[in-house]
Amino acid sequence: MAIKITDECINCGACEPECPNNAIYEGGNEWRFSDGTTVKGQFHSKSGMDVDADAAQPPVATDVYYIVADKCTECTGFHDEPQCASVCPVDCCIPDELNKETKEELLAKKNTLHAS
Repeated sequence: MAIKITDECINCGACEPECPNNAIYEGGNEWRFSDGTTVKGQFHSKSGMDVDADAAQPPVATDVYYIVADKCTECTGFHDEPQCASVCPVDCCIPDELNKETKEELLAKKNTLHAS
């Protein structure tokens, strides 16, 4: 499953540079599928979005850092555990029960975001 950031976030920003998929954004900032990935052109996400990879998407949250579930792979294929959770000083990076995925699905998502 993807990771989410709870309202307990203190906006320290420690998590953002740790994400290998660039799935973490500061509250209020727009995001793109192309940010930190190899995705180009039209992209169809796991959640069903059909968008240009370079098109700005609306922020998921405005007050705290947030994680784009369509880009989060729980660091599968990169690290043994989610790096955002390992560096968070207040433990607000937790599993997102609304976005459950198997390790195989997470690895497939990683391979889609980082095609060689």
